[in-house]
Amino acid sequence: MNVVIVHGSNDSKEESKSKKYGPENLRQWKPWLKKELELRGIEVSNELYPEDWNPNYEKWKKVFENSKIDEGTILIGHSAGTAFLVRWLGETGKRIKKLILVAPWKFSKKKSRESFYTFQINPLIKKQVKEIVYFTSNDEDIIGKESLKVFHEILGGKIIELKSHGHFVKYNQFPELLAQILNE
Repeated sequence: MNVVIVHGSNDSKEESKSKKYGPENLRQWKPWLKKELELRGIEVSNELYPEDWNPNYEKWKKVFENSKIDEGTILIGHSAGTAFLVRWLGETGKRIKKLILVAPWKFSKKKSRESFYTFQINPLIKKQVKEIVYFTSNDEDIIGKESLKVFHEILGGKIIELKSHGHFVKYNQFPELLAQILNE
């Protein structure tokens, strides 16, 4: 088993480079998750994707495809990373063990990002993936709630709603996600 994590986007280049959201922390709970999994002997990729304030599918794909992806892989996307993973799986037909979408996002608030989010969700993904899990929160943004609905209607899967987690950017640990990864 191996795990590949794809982070979300930031609102601006400045925010992307900040201590709170930038390379120094590699995105909130993700370094903690990587460490916890590696302590258990699981290989993890937690790369930084280029220009996340203006995500470009082709540029992200070049970074992503350096990761090992096979039938033992668990893919985890957060926010914009969920759209990237669903699009990539739909295009490639690759089979994986599990797809976990945290605060899924399918729509853009910014015109410049529309091409990243504008794609048809391939319903065959549910046959490529042994298990699909979504994490959402009762206080998630309305776009996040609509995105979850769209993904879930087409792909199915299990929805886990946590209380007061917003868009899952305020936490340095995510034990509920770790439990879903380790749940064989």
